[in-house]
Amino acid sequence: MDMPIRTVAGRAQGGAANPLLGATPTDDGHPLLRQYLRIAQRWKWVILAAAVAGVLLGLIITLLMTPQYTASSTIEISRESDQVTNFQGIERDVELGDQEFYQTQYGLLKARALAARVANDLRLVDDPAFFALFDAAENENEAFRLVNGRYTAQGRPVRQRAAEEILLENVSIDPTRLSRLVTVSFTSADPQFSARVADAWVENFIESNLERKVQATAYGREVLQRQLAEYKDRLDESQRQLVAYASNQQIINLPAQSGGDGTTTQERSIVADDLASLNAALNEATADRIAAEARARRSGGAGASSEALSNNAINNLRQRRAELAAEYQQLMVRFEPGYPAAQAIQSQIDQLDRSIAREESRVANSVQAEYQQALQREQALRERVSSLKQDFLDLRRRSIQYNIFQQEVDTNRALYDGLLQRFKEIGVAGGVGVNNIAIVDTAEVPERPSSPRLLLNLAISLIAGLGIGILAALGREQLDEAIADPAEVERRLGLPLLGSVPRVPAGETPRETLLDRKSEIVDAYIAIQTNLAFTTEHGVPRSLAVTSTRPAEGKSTTALALAAALARAGKRTILVDGDMRSPSVHHLGGVDHERGLSNYLAGDDDIQSLIFTMPDFGFSAMTAGPIPPNAAELLTGNRFSQLLSELLQSYDHVVVDSPPVMGLADAPLIASRVEGVVYAVESHGIRATQVKTALARLVAANARIFGGVLTKFESRKAHYGYGYDYGYGYGRDEGVKAA
Repeated sequence: MDMPIRTVAGRAQGGAANPLLGATPTDDGHPLLRQYLRIAQRWKWVILAAAVAGVLLGLIITLLMTPQYTASSTIEISRESDQVTNFQGIERDVELGDQEFYQTQYGLLKARALAARVANDLRLVDDPAFFALFDAAENENEAFRLVNGRYTAQGRPVRQRAAEEILLENVSIDPTRLSRLVTVSFTSADPQFSARVADAWVENFIESNLERKVQATAYGREVLQRQLAEYKDRLDESQRQLVAYASNQQIINLPAQSGGDGTTTQERSIVADDLASLNAALNEATADRIAAEARARRSGGAGASSEALSNNAINNLRQRRAELAAEYQQLMVRFEPGYPAAQAIQSQIDQLDRSIAREESRVANSVQAEYQQALQREQALRERVSSLKQDFLDLRRRSIQYNIFQQEVDTNRALYDGLLQRFKEIGVAGGVGVNNIAIVDTAEVPERPSSPRLLLNLAISLIAGLGIGILAALGREQLDEAIADPAEVERRLGLPLLGSVPRVPAGETPRETLLDRKSEIVDAYIAIQTNLAFTTEHGVPRSLAVTSTRPAEGKSTTALALAAALARAGKRTILVDGDMRSPSVHHLGGVDHERGLSNYLAGDDDIQSLIFTMPDFGFSAMTAGPIPPNAAELLTGNRFSQLLSELLQSYDHVVVDSPPVMGLADAPLIASRVEGVVYAVESHGIRATQVKTALARLVAANARIFGGVLTKFESRKAHYGYGYDYGYGYGRDEGVKAA
């Protein structure tokens, strides 16, 4: 767990990235794309090496590969819409959609059974050249041992399986999208052999498809024959039961009849048929009786009945009477009633009236007789219908079981007729080969190899190499825990950034560089001094220690540079070499370290004899003195605090070059005595976890940490490089040119 670090409030340097740059910023304010580009630039040699290695490896593999030739044959697979018969319950129902049908066909094209057919058709199982072509003959299996130039018969099953596997591994099925075309391709080192296998593959596929259909037809005939015999027995048995029951119950039904309009009447019983006929006759008799009754009622009333009015004889008599009555009236105009001619005519009229009365009486009697006959006929039919109703109801009760038997007979007959029809159909279809597969293009012998493809392989190798290189770069970047740029000092360590210091130029020493007031390093430390002035209320701390996690991180150079910067600012400054285990200040001053800090800590109170001046830098210094057996024991007392108090009486600032923190107790002891600590961190030199551990030790010692200084910084190696290559060298080139 990371411990909180007690630092001064505020921030010496920093600033958020401008979002107007157009890229998505990360948590630290830098655009994501710029980060990736910076990572690629930082690890460019790793990426380039991986790409080159990939291309070389691809080239070598391509040159070592055996040329392969691919021959292709194209077929058309149609939906089985031309099927002659469809046997429900006999064949599997294939109406599952076109997609399932075509996927099934593609699976059959890759079936092991088809590979076995092709191997047998081309006699590949016993062909040594075939196995040698695919390096299968190098197998130490006994099945591939040659005896007199031929394989043994005992190993044929093993070779059969091997041949099938070889064919399946090298054949490819490529359906053409949105079409019924399928391309069957075979690849081998022999172009002629590839063409042979491709053609044999589609031919055997068509043959196997036809054989499956013939087998299905034969199976269907066999099944139908068994079912026909079974349903024939069922039909006969049901008919016998029906006849036996009808004979026992005396049920006689009229057979069904076909009408001229194509309709067919159902089978019905005699009783029902008689009842229907009698009922119709009864209805007719009732109508006749009603009509006769009406006529009889009219004939019995006053006046002539309608029958009399319509009788021809009566009408003739009445017409004759009317004529005689007219003659009589003419005579009465000229003569008296007693006139002989008039009396004769009157006698004729009377005779005609009697004749008319007799005819009307005869007609009335005839109507009454018809009414009585109609009434008697209706009553007789009604009695017969009533009797037949009782017989019909009794028949209905006895016909329930009869109808059950009849339904069973009808069902068995329908099933038998259907099977018989299908049996006839399959007999016709048995000799018809319905082929839904056609060869569109046969395979041609390829003239050029299909593989290897040099340019494609090189492109793939280049892409793979770049990918591996990029992954390696990203992996190393993620695993790299070193502090790379100034922004990470605060983000990863929690320290305020006091400044970053460039690396000392090659061929120069830190002393030479610091003596050059125009150097970028001097400018960097002046900026650090300026930032230190904001860490306390009284400006630059009067006493401070400069330390680091481990040696050689630039802490001694930082201490020397800060002392020099303070001295140039007119401050009385003294540099104390607190590293009594590996002293370095005396080298910078050109003196020995026979007397110094260790002498004072051991009890020597003559401070002035322990101090020497460094006129090149303008400040005083105190060496570490003789190396003690145990420096930590000298620092545990209060002698170091007394030294600081006495030095601060004569000097404005005391800069202590402290030992490294890790593995030693010296640095925490010194840090707890001074006003604060300036922590030096080497760029790309130490892991952040180590720095955090060291900082935690200082915190545990109640030390105050002013901030961090990133030493040996190179902007070109920074993770992001945003803004760090524009700094302390600004205006120097222009000044040189102006001079």
